[in-house]
Amino acid sequence: MKNLFSLEGKKAVVIGGGGGIGQAIAKGLSFYGADVAIASRNLTTLQTAADEIEAEIGKKIHVFQADAADEASIVKLAEDTTDAMGDIQILVNSQGISFKHQAAEFPMADWEAMFKVNVQGVMVACREFGKRMVARNYGRIINVSSIREIRGFNGEGKVVGYASTKGAVSMLTKSLAGEWGRYNVTVNAIGPIVTKTKMIAPFLDANPGLEASLIANVPLGRLGLVEDNIGPVVFLASDAAAFVTGQTIYPDGGSAAIV
Repeated sequence: MKNLFSLEGKKAVVIGGGGGIGQAIAKGLSFYGADVAIASRNLTTLQTAADEIEAEIGKKIHVFQADAADEASIVKLAEDTTDAMGDIQILVNSQGISFKHQAAEFPMADWEAMFKVNVQGVMVACREFGKRMVARNYGRIINVSSIREIRGFNGEGKVVGYASTKGAVSMLTKSLAGEWGRYNVTVNAIGPIVTKTKMIAPFLDANPGLEASLIANVPLGRLGLVEDNIGPVVFLASDAAAFVTGQTIYPDGGSAAIV
């Protein structure tokens, strides 16, 4: 039982691991023993993240450039990480973009771009890494969704596009869990609340009073921090969650529990 949460000997890939929630997750997986690779489009950002994790944890972080909006790029990522690291047992899909528009004015170009990264990109990654896991009868896939997969926004939060993509990720997670469970491949998700990352900071700054209104609906009285996502992902990647699949854990301070 003392090794229930150990990831020693496991190989993990974190797509979207170049910053924010993805970087924190990569750090956590590395700390608990996994051999970790991070991937995204921006190689400079990736290398900075890898250097920061290595300095803190003392373990090498592999870096791979990949575009979540490009199917061929994700196919190549699965091939390259397997060639470089060996069989990948853990996949974390932390890739995502968000465009803020009122529903009545939402441009379809932005809508399509969000679905291409947030939904299609996640599906392609699940397909490419998942089929290898299925062939080996073992795997752990964790998708980074959002509290917005189950809760809308009362007012002009301009989250209709983002929330719609996360709702799709939720059903994708459940459907893959049902299809791949017989192969000992678990597929779960985490659904963070609004988390203080570099991506969300400008949105909070541009909407005075929004942070206070969001906190009012959080029993634990604050917004999320990137570190809040480490524990749930380590749990879902470990043997402690061997009988857990098709679920979303919400690191949300309790906001999903109240009206």
